[in-house]
Amino acid sequence: MENNEFKFKTNLNCSGCVAKVKNDLDTNLTIAHWEVDINNADKILTVISKGITPENIIEIIQNKGFKIETINS
Repeated sequence: MENNEFKFKTNLNCSGCVAKVKNDLDTNLTIAHWEVDINNADKILTVISKGITPENIIEIIQNKGFKIETINS
């Protein structure tokens, strides 16, 4: 199964915000890798999927109280 890369625009503005979602993303076995570019104006979350869907990622981030939207490639 090929890994997919998904990108999202978020409001994860600082390392504290990233820390709030870290555990949920780190412990999800269907995520191979993830990172947030807090220096980018759009606070880009990149997720390399081993099976997670964009909808699942959106749900995780929204459940932590943050905004997220898919970026169309």
